[in-house]
Amino acid sequence: MIVERDKKAFDYKYFWSYRERAFGRLMGRLKRHFDLIIEPRLHELGFTDFKLSYMGFLANLTPEGITNNELAKRACVTKQAMSKVVSLLESEGYIHMEKNHNDSRSSVIYLSDRGKALLQAVFESVEDIQQQFIGVVGEDRWEQMIDTMVVLVNHIDQEGDHQ
Repeated sequence: MIVERDKKAFDYKYFWSYRERAFGRLMGRLKRHFDLIIEPRLHELGFTDFKLSYMGFLANLTPEGITNNELAKRACVTKQAMSKVVSLLESEGYIHMEKNHNDSRSSVIYLSDRGKALLQAVFESVEDIQQQFIGVVGEDRWEQMIDTMVVLVNHIDQEGDHQ
């Protein structure tokens, strides 16, 4: 429970009571735990050149392929930043590109076999972490948390707040 505070003066008691349940801190701690498990596991499986920061790009690829511009839009980054990451992922063999049949000025990006193997390894690793967390909080609480997060992300997406 958060302690009421005087809005004019900094209050350590309030700060520490708030800190325990601070959304940003909690999300950050969970992300750090996730990263500390997933990335080393992927490296053990042979994906030594992969960084989890690339995941947002790979996760937005579609089976039918996607252009750099659309991928940048989905990943909420600039086209220039996306081009840089696409080039890196292609050189590392996670994706491949083909000329766009509808627009010869662009290419279509596809997940390569290595990229598919990586995503399978990520999926299995995430499943392990989820099972660990379900063991702590139970299936019902886990599903309720995921449902709540889905509602919040859908709201953000509908509002167009991608930055």
